[in-house]
Amino acid sequence: MDQVTTLVARRFFLRAGITANVNSILPEFSLCCKGQLESRMTRRLIPALLLGFLVLVALALVSDLRQVSARVWTFDWALYPFVLALTLFNYTLRFVKWHFYLQQIGVRGMSLKESARLFVGGFPLAVTPGKVGEALKGVWIQQRSGIPAARGISVVVAERISDGLAVLGLSSMGVIAYPRYWPAFAAVLAVLLGVVVVSQVRPLAEAVLNWSERAPVVKRVSPPLRQFYEGSFAVFQPRATLTAVGLGMVSWLGEGMGLYLILLGLDVPPGWKSLSVAVFALSFSIVLGAASTLPGGIGASEASIAAMLALLLQLNASTAAAATLLIRFATLWFGVSIGLAVWAVSPDLLGFKELSKTDD
Repeated sequence: MDQVTTLVARRFFLRAGITANVNSILPEFSLCCKGQLESRMTRRLIPALLLGFLVLVALALVSDLRQVSARVWTFDWALYPFVLALTLFNYTLRFVKWHFYLQQIGVRGMSLKESARLFVGGFPLAVTPGKVGEALKGVWIQQRSGIPAARGISVVVAERISDGLAVLGLSSMGVIAYPRYWPAFAAVLAVLLGVVVVSQVRPLAEAVLNWSERAPVVKRVSPPLRQFYEGSFAVFQPRATLTAVGLGMVSWLGEGMGLYLILLGLDVPPGWKSLSVAVFALSFSIVLGAASTLPGGIGASEASIAAMLALLLQLNASTAAAATLLIRFATLWFGVSIGLAVWAVSPDLLGFKELSKTDD
């Protein structure tokens, strides 16, 4: 393993809470590590899973458990397969974006099957504290393609930023119609656009990187920072960004339509208002969940969806809570379940067994 990858991997393993024997783990990325790392990462998911359970229980209790249960019981379950299909539609387009980003940073020869395995295997990492576990995807990219891990991590960052811009785009009409949400919208938009714009000001970046190579405190991480910047410069090119945000808007629109189907299944009157509020509530909840830095936006997203549905569609608390529970099971927890299934059949992803030299 090169020095750049070693420094990046050590930094992110420590931030993820993997503190024991980091130095001995790093040289053995291509080995099994006897399941130690897999066990540690699995334990990091437990707090998020517990938090998710507590949030679901709290939401049901606050809205009257009996009434919420009754609304879920009377839901038109014939619509739920279509909701899940729309979630899969979202995942498919986001995978297209992921594979597109891999090509932008120079990954060549990775099959669609292997790329999809890495993409879906990353779903459970979104519910690690601060989503820091997603940095592992950079290591997976390095193992499979030889691209430095720091450059691979730029893809993870680009995914998050392009998704943020996409859902903000879907939220824009809702913010115009409901100005109370404008401050949060503007703040997040400014941050995301700022990252994209600054990444393209190469003289500024070169000046900072050259300084980091001389500064005693940060010069050790200067090589991975340069690799990360080179990846970021590639993925945030205007054409790449527009392509990614366009794919993101269509993909997240799918999940918004999934929430609309859930509302129909709960006997909410159909129409343009219900559809537009569903798309707005789902999209803006993703923004608020990401801004909260909570694992998977757990708590913040549920609260915002339920509140917006109750406020903007005048739904009673039990109906809004039931819709929120159903959409979160069909999106976040559906994705986590698929990702865990991939982990079950791919021990190399967390155990770091030696990868085969050719794609299946």
